[in-house]
Amino acid sequence: MQQTVRELVDVSPVLVQLGERFAAAGFEAHLVGGSVRDALLAAGGDAAAGGDLDVTTDARPEQVLELLRGWAGSTWNQGIAFGTVGAEVRGTRLEITTFRADRYDRESRNPEVAWGDSLVDDLARRDFTVNAMAVSLGPDRTVTDPFGGLGDLLARRLRTPGAAADSFADDPLRMLRAVRFVAQLGLTPSDDVVEAMTAMSGELARITPERVQAELSKTLLQDSPRAGLELFVSTGLADVVLPELPALRMEIDEHHQHKDVYTHSLTVLDRAIALERADPDAPSPDLVLRLAALLHDIGKPATRRHEPRGRVSFHHHEVVGAKLVRKRLTALRYPKEVVEAVARLTFLHLRFHGYGRGEWTDSAVRRYVTDAGDLLPRLHKLVRSDCTTRNRRRAAALSATYDSLEQRIAELSAAEDLARVRPDLDGNAIMELLDLPPGREVGEAWRFLKELRLERGPLERDEAEAELRAWWAARG
Repeated sequence: MQQTVRELVDVSPVLVQLGERFAAAGFEAHLVGGSVRDALLAAGGDAAAGGDLDVTTDARPEQVLELLRGWAGSTWNQGIAFGTVGAEVRGTRLEITTFRADRYDRESRNPEVAWGDSLVDDLARRDFTVNAMAVSLGPDRTVTDPFGGLGDLLARRLRTPGAAADSFADDPLRMLRAVRFVAQLGLTPSDDVVEAMTAMSGELARITPERVQAELSKTLLQDSPRAGLELFVSTGLADVVLPELPALRMEIDEHHQHKDVYTHSLTVLDRAIALERADPDAPSPDLVLRLAALLHDIGKPATRRHEPRGRVSFHHHEVVGAKLVRKRLTALRYPKEVVEAVARLTFLHLRFHGYGRGEWTDSAVRRYVTDAGDLLPRLHKLVRSDCTTRNRRRAAALSATYDSLEQRIAELSAAEDLARVRPDLDGNAIMELLDLPPGREVGEAWRFLKELRLERGPLERDEAEAELRAWWAARG
């Protein structure tokens, strides 16, 4: 498998030329990190992830810039204070970082930057052994693996180069990276990694919400995030950054079909991902859908009530859940449009259960579509995923019922353009008909006509005008 990594360099003219330029100037250069790891995974039959190529060198940043001058199409130095120079060469993006020998104050995650002279010392300060392998860009193509990363990769094992507690004390974000690598690479963390994560979960408070959110999102966007999320919860990391998720573990769901709501939520996420990936017309991976699938029931702990004959209810948990979603995702610095989309899906996910066996009027169907808006395709997937009953007959009945609802939506959409439900009269027509200037009363009239449109469908203009005049007269 080491030969595969050597060949990765040889098939890239940019890396070959980079190695030649650095060697001619008397410097080392090594391909390192995820590029090496992913090449080895590809050799083992797993797909390699794309992205920038990471190179480490004993050249200082100003020397790197000089070596790139006239060869790289462009360079950028936003990370130069940390020894990293970015470059683009004929479509290949490179990040070239000077050997580091940093020390951490262990109060923040910002190191006291210090340059190093040893490749092995540089590898020793990396997060996990599978990311601490390097291949020389010099003519010998030497593979350096001082901490057994290749063996760990073959064994599907996640370890740190040194003591896990020391690594996580230096940079607590590495604990969330462990969660991501479990989801992304299918690795199993070693006992000392799990023990350190559990003991040190509180250290995540040192990390900015933006960095936490970025790692959580990367985990959710993997093909199979469930194992990573289970590690996230079992080690206590979720208690620090997403406490609503582990809070679901003690809540029995009202159908008594699942061990707890937490397990149900993970199953809904699995099902939503499967539906998302099966839909060629939908974005994939879909962060909004996955967040909604994971968090749609977080209002249940606050609304849990014990009912007669041992039953449990969670009345209005969708209302409470939508509020909790807004609060938590805002605290994690998610974009406003993501926060509002996930909250709206959470609020709407139970609406379908009032459909019964098709008793909804056309008005109710219109409102379902209008309230969902452009989230309707995601709502379809979320509602279908939320049916996790193991009773095959009930599951088939729910699926057939939702098929019926989607068919009615399609029929009404074809007749009425449900995607853009608007009043039959616009603001200008309202002002002219009622002899009103722009203002609050025009808005009230517009909303009356929209409600009428939702209730009765499209009206002829004469009928809409008559209804508006009657409404206006009734107001006195």
